[in-house]
Amino acid sequence: MKSTSRFPVRYAETDQMGVVHHAAYVPWLEQGRVDWLAELGVSYAELERSGVFFPVVGLELAYRRALRFGDAVVVETRLTELASRRLVFAYRVFREGDAVPAASGRSVHVPQDADGRVRRLPEELAAKLQAAAERET
Repeated sequence: MKSTSRFPVRYAETDQMGVVHHAAYVPWLEQGRVDWLAELGVSYAELERSGVFFPVVGLELAYRRALRFGDAVVVETRLTELASRRLVFAYRVFREGDAVPAASGRSVHVPQDADGRVRRLPEELAAKLQAAAERET
């Protein structure tokens, strides 16, 4: 399953030359992940209230083309790896209308409880995630 998120580049996300600062991409990936889960019918806020957290334990980003203030951003998100104690999401960031990504990346997550202990994914959630991952192949 692929999720697509769209939003404009905000002025606060750019440097003095109007180019998106590299740190602005991380919240965009996070939004892509939240949107991906929402399209699956999973509310991240509800997951956290139930004691399931997905902290980022690894992050990779490769920047290929500059994005600028006023550009429309498209973030494509996919779940690429799933295990009982590990999830990996892949992302491609585009300027709307471009065929070549401006950036690509991946984030690694380990399910934890509210006390920060590693935990297994709840069975119902694991089944939903597995079904979504299988739709990708």
